[in-house]
Amino acid sequence: MGVRLQMRQGELIAFLEGEIDHHAAREAREEIDAAASRVKPHTLTLDFSNVTFMDSSGVGLILGRYRLVSGWGGEVCVANLPPQLERLVSLAGIRELCTVVSPEEDRS
Repeated sequence: MGVRLQMRQGELIAFLEGEIDHHAAREAREEIDAAASRVKPHTLTLDFSNVTFMDSSGVGLILGRYRLVSGWGGEVCVANLPPQLERLVSLAGIRELCTVVSPEEDRS
């Protein structure tokens, strides 16, 4: 599991890669939280385009970042979910809290 962070016009983008399980989610959470707490972006985008597997720890990763960012009035965007992860995210109710966009959608 890897995370690459990019800041662009008030938006912090976390490009996630690989498998998100308990161990990987903890590492990603620490890295994302450190950067987000430092820059306090208006939007935190979690890009899942290179995620090959995710269990409930990934859902926890999303929800925890939602709690963090909404604390200063920001929002979380979940982007580019592979088809096998879309159902898990929908069942978890994440669409009610976060903006969820697929690869063909434009967020602007």
